[in-house]
Amino acid sequence: MPTPLHVISFDQDLDLPEGLSPTARRWAEGNKFRAKLGQVLPLPNETGGIEAVLVGWGTSEDRSKLPMAFSGVPAKLPDGEYAFGLVPDGFDKTANALAWDLGCYRFKKYKAKTEPKVTLAEARSKRAVAEREGVTLTQDLINTPAEDMGPAELAGAAASLAEAAGAKLTLIDDNAVLKREFPLIHTVGRAAASPPRLIDFVWGNPDHPKVTLVGKGVCFDTGGLNLKPGNSMGLMKKDMGGAANTLGLAHMIMSLDLPIRLRVLIPAVENAVSGSAFRPGDIFRSRKGLSVEINNTDAEGRLVLADALALADEEAPDLVLSLATLTGAARVALGPDIMPFYCDDDAAAAALSAASMTVEDPLWRMPFWPSYEKMIEPDIADLDNAPPGGFAGSITAALFLRRFVEAAGTYMHFDIYGWRPKSVGGQPKGGAAQSPRAILDYLIKRYDQN
Repeated sequence: MPTPLHVISFDQDLDLPEGLSPTARRWAEGNKFRAKLGQVLPLPNETGGIEAVLVGWGTSEDRSKLPMAFSGVPAKLPDGEYAFGLVPDGFDKTANALAWDLGCYRFKKYKAKTEPKVTLAEARSKRAVAEREGVTLTQDLINTPAEDMGPAELAGAAASLAEAAGAKLTLIDDNAVLKREFPLIHTVGRAAASPPRLIDFVWGNPDHPKVTLVGKGVCFDTGGLNLKPGNSMGLMKKDMGGAANTLGLAHMIMSLDLPIRLRVLIPAVENAVSGSAFRPGDIFRSRKGLSVEINNTDAEGRLVLADALALADEEAPDLVLSLATLTGAARVALGPDIMPFYCDDDAAAAALSAASMTVEDPLWRMPFWPSYEKMIEPDIADLDNAPPGGFAGSITAALFLRRFVEAAGTYMHFDIYGWRPKSVGGQPKGGAAQSPRAILDYLIKRYDQN
């Protein structure tokens, strides 16, 4: 039989659950259980086993400060099978079972040692399963080092996902990238041993509203000739975090069979250094026809996204979303836990913000500030990929991308981090899914009225 988890809120009467043995009751009283958020207390029975576990649920104010708070519980428990017992009013078993699952994630690909295992005997909804699988896919892709997750391997992961879902996949690689008129994607990836490619797959009923996801797939970023220092390069396996989050979100959408025509576009490149690397001061024509002056080869993400966004825009979809680990300025502004997003559609932005709060996947709206447009317009080209001065770096990057989206009904851009620098509430350090669960909730409410 599973061991019961009795979840007790600080807002309620702290009387212990009825039916506990005298031994368990004395243990709880002796250990001064006070239902603080995250407090976990196994209760012994007369034979030395675990009779039940008390889990502190704190106050509603405590929980507002720690999204997915229940994800921290599994790491505090001994191996075994558990099940919800007594829970407070308003405790969402489905949402907290998902939080449990996310807290159990460990990246084990390169580990010989078996990790401890705790399980929760609680039915998961179809959506919770899809979210867990999508988040896990995202984390695994980001956590895999670039040696094993270059442009070819990222394309392989996308192909596997597309095949499993019955999506139609097109891979444009090597010289075909240039021949098919994706010059900026080719420019950024041309110096690497693994050639640049564009991943493109389509799923769903063509009569449904068109939704296109564009994910930045820079599988490693040296900075190019504007070489990053070593301490900045150490995390650059995560620079394909936009692509990883895009694939995780696509898995959720396809698993739930949302009534949309989904398209996924991922420019997959490595920004490497060699004799063929692009240079500061070079000017290149984009797919859209706009010329771009290169003032920093380390601002490469917006270049590859520009060509992919131009392609997305050509069929005038109802909604275009770009996800990218794009700027350090976003981290300076909001830190590693809150993801900024940009959107001109006030109603859509408000709905997405509400969704992010509902599912505890934090997002914060930032402005496409019109007076900063001049900052991305150099003297000798249409656009500057790295405006001087360093001001408003996340905003100017978003404004740059918006220049390539004109025909779409709504455009949203997410400047994500894709990484958790330390464990937060039980969700482990490492690759992170940031924004997909909020976006999924928004898409369900926008398109799936059933």
